[in-house]
Parts: sequence; C-alpha cells; structure tokens
Amino acid sequence: LQKEGGSSRRAAADQLAESVGGKIDAFYYAFGDADLIIIADLPDNGSAAAVSLTGATSGAVSIKTTPLITVEEMDAAAKKSTTYRPPGG
Repeated sequence: LQKEGGSSRRAAADQLAESVGGKIDAFYYAFGDADLIIIADLPDNGSAAAVSLTGATSGAVSIKTTPLITVEEMDAAAKKSTTYRPPGG
C-alpha cells in the first residue's frame, strides 16, 4: 500500500469485479476489524464466490462476504409460500 498507493488496490479490485461481469459501487479504507470495505454489484452468488476465492487463495487478503438484499427482493421473499415443522413439533 505504501509502495503503490491506495488507488492501485482500487484498480485491482475493479479489475477483479469486472472479470466476472460486475462492478465496484464503493471502496473505502477503514480502521478496526476491517482495513477495507468494498460494496460490489456482482451478477450472482457464484460470481461473488469466485471473487472471494480469488482473493482468499492469493494469501494476500482475508475476505468476509455479506450478501445484501434489496427491498424488492425482501418483499418477494416475504410473499413466498413455505412449509415448516419445527423439530419435535
């Protein structure tokens, strides 16, 4: 980071997201548990897994992926009919 600057890391993240058909919406450096927060729009969960695996197998980063659900997706989920029997019920 000190050698190449913060923008070089952003460029690498952009390239990775674009390689699976996605894009970076937000890219922030942070203090605390996470040094970097990225919000990316990726085509599907498989693409997100591929991006995560690429970063993790490089050994250079540790990644925590949190899928975000839109309001519309949550509305659609709430309308789905499900069946469930609790254990012992």
